[in-house]
Amino acid sequence: MANTASAAKRARQTVRRTVRNRKAKGIIKGELKGIRAAITDGKKADAAKLLSEVSSVLDKAAKSGRIHKNKANRHKSDLASKIAALK
Repeated sequence: MANTASAAKRARQTVRRTVRNRKAKGIIKGELKGIRAAITDGKKADAAKLLSEVSSVLDKAAKSGRIHKNKANRHKSDLASKIAALK
């Protein structure tokens, strides 16, 4: 329990930010799951189309600080190389 008004405000802000961050990370995980399923199924055209959508979601999350920019770039690079390897 917060002892001061400023501590109470920080606690409220933390709750709001936590909800926002969890939602964003859930969206990222869902997008990654979808594109990985397309890659596993060997659907190169679908995976290539999803790559731009996933890249956008990752870039927005990195821009807002939800995830680190290197993590976003690592995911994009990994997915692009896996799609390129599909026949």
